[in-house]
Amino acid sequence: MTLHRTRSGTARAALTLLTAFGALAGAALTGAAPAGAVQRGTRIAPGVVYDEFDIAAARGTAHAHVLTVDLRERRIRLGLLHPGAVAARAPVSRQAAALGAVAGVNGDFFNISETQHPGVQATGASVGPAIARGRVLKGAVPDGQRFGPALPPGTSTADVFGVGTDRRARLDRLRLTGSVRTPEDVLPLRGLNQYALPVGSVGAFTAAWGSASRVRATCGTDTDRAAPCSTDTYEVTVRRGRVVAASDTPGGGPVAAGTTVLVGREEGARRLRKFFVGERVTVRHRLVAAASRVPYRFALGGYPVLSGGRPLPGLDDRTSAVRTAVGVADGGRRVLLLALDGAPAYRTGLTVAEVAAVMRGLGAVHAFSLDGGGSTTLVARAPGAPAVSVRNHPSDGAERPVANGIGVFFTG
Repeated sequence: MTLHRTRSGTARAALTLLTAFGALAGAALTGAAPAGAVQRGTRIAPGVVYDEFDIAAARGTAHAHVLTVDLRERRIRLGLLHPGAVAARAPVSRQAAALGAVAGVNGDFFNISETQHPGVQATGASVGPAIARGRVLKGAVPDGQRFGPALPPGTSTADVFGVGTDRRARLDRLRLTGSVRTPEDVLPLRGLNQYALPVGSVGAFTAAWGSASRVRATCGTDTDRAAPCSTDTYEVTVRRGRVVAASDTPGGGPVAAGTTVLVGREEGARRLRKFFVGERVTVRHRLVAAASRVPYRFALGGYPVLSGGRPLPGLDDRTSAVRTAVGVADGGRRVLLLALDGAPAYRTGLTVAEVAAVMRGLGAVHAFSLDGGGSTTLVARAPGAPAVSVRNHPSDGAERPVANGIGVFFTG
């Protein structure tokens, strides 16, 4: 695989960053580091540089857009781009503009359609955990309820890319833990603002969810996203620590501040039916990290493709597509945001295995795949411009509304 840097899509520079794909793959297997480094390109802000280059991949030329973010620059931070609610979507450029980001890429896979469940609307909510400014927004749906390509062996919907309060980026796994406590019972909480709940469980929906219907949370099973919606459901509304309403079916509409809606299916529904109006209820939840002891300032879902400088076993090396990825280098102090171009000339894209090789070639020690295809978008604010603009060509011909993204923020 050979990468050639270009300016505004024209005139290839003479710099060859990597050797042929076979040699690179061999280097990845042996642990040898490929030679070369990306030359500096357009400075978006102090510590943020934008580059673009061609990639001579196995199935044709791909074109990459890359943001290099140096977190040692104290005025730069990464954060979650989101449209203001978990169950909502908006184009990356609009999310960046609303939150004041100088650059960013699209993020996690999301509940994009519901063709298997007639009458049930897609929520637009993301698959994995999400944290924004230290606030937990949601947990991960069951692996079998995931939208997107098959997960590599050993990975999970709980996998995240995030940045801790120590300003270091890392890959981790965030599991939801929580409880619903009454004077008579303690129920495990298995979901938080998720478009899908585990079979037999209880999940919580807060004001962060938005106004989308909660019916989708009771559809499918832990292993089959297309399975029918459960007919055994129950919903309890808790306001200021007491039950104020109950229903046999999940509802919709905004959840007021200070209110938690509990949705149960199967065994979870049976246990919620014991609740009564006026009963005291305490709901607790948090995301627990598998590796880091440092609290996360920001995190979102996807799946790892590179760990410790080596591609994960079993990565897909057959299906090429337009893709988005994030890489971690220099002990978490440098982050690489990559989005492929979706213009017809480059639409063959890369396989997941090739993405891992490219990220390693750019210096990443760990890398994480994000949503791709028509979702792939990279935005950046040109020097002197009042707002961000889209730098790649989305493969749908226009920006697709997405659930979230990674934003680059500058405090001048």
